Amino acid sequence: MSETNQQYEAVIGLEVHAQLSTRTKLFCGDTTLFGQEPNTQVSAISLGHPGTLPKTNEAAVRYAIMMGLACGCSITKDNYFARKNYFYPDLPKGYQISQHTTPICTGGTVEITTSLGKRAIQLNRIHIEEDAGKSIHDIDPDNTLIDLNRAGTPLIEIVTEPDLHTSEEAYEYVTAIRKLVRWLNICDGNMEEGSLRCDANISVRPVGSKTLGTKVEVKNLNSIRNLKKAIDVEIARLIKLVDAGEPVIQQTRSFDADTDTTFAIRDKEDANDYRYFPDPDLAPFQLTDTLLNDIKAAMPVLPNVLLQQLQTIYGLSTYDAAQVSEEKTDADYFLAVAAHTKAYKAIANWMMGPLKLLPDQQALTPERLAQLIVLVESGDVNFSIAAQKLLPLVMQHPDHPADLAKQYQLIQVQDNQQLDNWVNLVLEKMPDKVTEYKKGKKGLIGLFVGEVKKMSKGQADPKIVTQLLEEKLSQ
Repeated sequence: MSETNQQYEAVIGLEVHAQLSTRTKLFCGDTTLFGQEPNTQVSAISLGHPGTLPKTNEAAVRYAIMMGLACGCSITKDNYFARKNYFYPDLPKGYQISQHTTPICTGGTVEITTSLGKRAIQLNRIHIEEDAGKSIHDIDPDNTLIDLNRAGTPLIEIVTEPDLHTSEEAYEYVTAIRKLVRWLNICDGNMEEGSLRCDANISVRPVGSKTLGTKVEVKNLNSIRNLKKAIDVEIARLIKLVDAGEPVIQQTRSFDADTDTTFAIRDKEDANDYRYFPDPDLAPFQLTDTLLNDIKAAMPVLPNVLLQQLQTIYGLSTYDAAQVSEEKTDADYFLAVAAHTKAYKAIANWMMGPLKLLPDQQALTPERLAQLIVLVESGDVNFSIAAQKLLPLVMQHPDHPADLAKQYQLIQVQDNQQLDNWVNLVLEKMPDKVTEYKKGKKGLIGLFVGEVKKMSKGQADPKIVTQLLEEKLSQ
């Protein structure tokens, strides 16, 4: 960072839109499947026909509550939807239904870890709203095409306070949000398909100042990498303006990933420009303590809690715990295997090693992985043999791994007499290397072990072989 940049502090607020994984839209029964033919997932309601009445999707409300509980928000019990009267070319009824004065969740935090350590990012609110359709500009050179399949899809908008100060914090925050919505199974988090999108509100001010500068909003950032780049670009642009004594215009901008630049779309609207008022066609809804308790009871253990449990209960290192709990499916798989064996470190090693190479990393049932691990931990099969030879056999045959190991002669030989014979043959074949070892080249022990391994076709127990070699070479 230059000396000039050190004079300023960036202030960033993020708005993340998460498309909820409900089967149907927020106020009608249209399906929410992705990738269908344009304008095939519409109805009289999503097309805004006069005389139609919306009905609230209960699953969307439940999902919003789950996210709020996961972030430690206060849940608003008395809710209503409002009309946001701002022109949307891809919402036929001419307004968006959202929440204004009664967001379903308020407050809360999301914990992130950056190069400076852990900190909790403060949330302002989480509210429910419907998505707009999609305007397509790159098919017809003369016209904008409209696809209304997405119109009315339920969203939650997760809004932070202006509590972030670097692009790294923003990157880690959106990464944490993406992991959390996927963990709760309320959104697939696919930014490429638009089911998770982010807007960044950015301003700069002199270091030490408490007054916020004029903000700009960079809209619809479709990858976490682009979010980080766009924030850095915009911070640099704003500092350059302030240094030159030029005014910062409050406006909405977009990011061009090809040129790493932002460009103005329109002057930024204020909240009063949207003319919110309660939607007269949707009845207010109240949340009961019974409903909230039921939702809370059905929620999975949250990532940060499970991360601690993996270290304290299962004895994993911080790194291993983070790796096996990166995705909830991975964490569930680890716990399922751990129900069959207490070799917890070995489970993590298999998940981070051999299973990563499989087309389907969880095609091996937890019970069969545990059986493999027991064979290795007991010393019956060498780990490398188990990973390279026995694992493919286990994937192809329903037999017990122990039976396959015997059938294909993969059981480690631990008979000292047989091992002693192999060791003697190897040392007799390599007298020059034996002399070098005795003169101080102790690294040659690996060569001798490897030769015994070849001679035994992988069946020699490397631990016992190493011990025998060291004994004989020390004589």
